[in-house]
Amino acid sequence: MKILETRALRGPNYWSIRRHKLIAMRLDLEELEEQPTNLIDGFYERMKALLPGLAEHGCAEGRAGAFLERVVEGTWMGHVIEHIALELQSMAGMDVTFGRTRSTQTPGVYNVVFSYVEEAAGRYAARAAVRIARALCDGEPYEDLKEDIQEMREIREEVRFGPSTAAIVEEALSRDIPHIRLSEKSLVQLGYGVHQKRIQATTTTNTSIIATELAADKTATKSLLGSMGISVPQGVVVRRAGELEEAIEEAGGYPVVLKPTDANHGRGITVDIRDLRTAEEAFRAAREISKDVLVESYITGKDYRILVINHQVVAVAERIPACVKGDGRSTLKELIDAINDDPRRGYGHENVLTVITIDEMTWRML
Repeated sequence: MKILETRALRGPNYWSIRRHKLIAMRLDLEELEEQPTNLIDGFYERMKALLPGLAEHGCAEGRAGAFLERVVEGTWMGHVIEHIALELQSMAGMDVTFGRTRSTQTPGVYNVVFSYVEEAAGRYAARAAVRIARALCDGEPYEDLKEDIQEMREIREEVRFGPSTAAIVEEALSRDIPHIRLSEKSLVQLGYGVHQKRIQATTTTNTSIIATELAADKTATKSLLGSMGISVPQGVVVRRAGELEEAIEEAGGYPVVLKPTDANHGRGITVDIRDLRTAEEAFRAAREISKDVLVESYITGKDYRILVINHQVVAVAERIPACVKGDGRSTLKELIDAINDDPRRGYGHENVLTVITIDEMTWRML
């Protein structure tokens, strides 16, 4: 059994007018053309044990369990691979259900077609589905399922729209405005012709480039706000660790914050620093992100994210750092595992809350 060709469809196509995002795989079953599932000893049991979610697949009948009935009665491996590819994507957090498998004029060669959410993840699912089907046919254990699911999740997070871009695109779709993704990142065209607009994340064709660059430069932003009489933390920019003591004194003394001047998402930031050794460690972490490091006085308070559209504040959200509350018995890892059981938490941006992970920043905080 081997894949002859894999294509990603991105618009109305031979297989569906409504479902534009499809993986079309041309598959040669080779010797398995003569072996439908009912003739392979133990195939049904092994498949059901490995992928129990297949019990919900409805097949053409649209009834849960119909696919497994087909496997028991005997169906060809192309049809099985179609459903495995759909199930793998669903397990990775991508809800897809449409699939079709059709024979070709060449004996043993089939067109296997299934939906995808992210093209790269869909292509991966196609290859993984063939590997799994081959192992099930040979009666061998398939031990890479968790790795496959994690890999597809990571692919999805790397290539999917961020929450801001996704919200804009979803709103456009609700208004019947078509969109075209122009890059692997967040550059998107909304509409066609003279009425088209382009966005990149929350930056639009109407966004001032000067305002964007100012907002990305913490030092310049603070200087501008300060010149207008708005209270800002005292601070200074340093490039060498040897300047830290003088910079901390100029910032008003401990406690201080060290941060890269031009980073985002909180990368490289260390807060509530109260001694020189911690400041030196924080400096090294910030320097991995930017050559310029901002030393500021530490001011406690709440952190808010404010959405402004056409000079109007339309939404405000309080940003609360990930945290756990000890019970005097559990380890930190056990506390994190317990809070990650919250069904509202997901991998990356797939849910309203994000799974808490233990990384280098966690150890530095400890």
